[in-house]
Amino acid sequence: MPLLKPVIEVVNLGRISYGEGLQAQRRFIRRHLNALSQCSTAGSPLSALLLCEHQPVYTIGIRTARYPIEEEERLKQLGAEFYRADRGGLITFHGPGQLVCYPILNLAHFRKSVRWYVGELERTVIQLCHRFGINGETSPDTGVWVRDEKICAIGIHCGRYITSHGLALNCNTDLRWFSHITPCGIEGKGVTSLSHTLKREVTVSEAMEPFLETFAEQFNCLLKR
Repeated sequence: MPLLKPVIEVVNLGRISYGEGLQAQRRFIRRHLNALSQCSTAGSPLSALLLCEHQPVYTIGIRTARYPIEEEERLKQLGAEFYRADRGGLITFHGPGQLVCYPILNLAHFRKSVRWYVGELERTVIQLCHRFGINGETSPDTGVWVRDEKICAIGIHCGRYITSHGLALNCNTDLRWFSHITPCGIEGKGVTSLSHTLKREVTVSEAMEPFLETFAEQFNCLLKR
């Protein structure tokens, strides 16, 4: 008898602040943790894909030493928020024109391996890039790259095999926001977007459906809309 594919709920949050995104993640994580703590026999809650765009925000991950307050204030003066997050990775930017995906997955339903999970996220975005005729690839630095320019940043958190945070794909992001930082702490490399690479406007709406299709294929799951 064939194994049933995991079902993942798709939740489109629209354009929200980074703080609202954190709150949404916590609600969905809590459902899983409550089920684990109660050893529920009623079945575990569905995993979820939280999709959104953020208002301008710079975030730093847990690998970052204390960020100088002067730098934090400088970035805020640009009109962006500033957050310290419990994800992996260093400083990055989120903002309009960027497809942000927060998978809240129970890896017990997939494979209990964080390395495998991050690799699947990268492969999902690489397949998406191929659909747009772009040669996306990995490098020793996490994320997806077009030559020496990052098109998608990845930074995740995983506790009790429940994932949070996720990826940010540049669609038609204003790339000037990245000029004020060293994205992901990587010197000598740039940032690009679907629009910049293709030299035409590619919106988040245009990228969303092919992203969901490649995610479902890569993770061998069913999406509940």
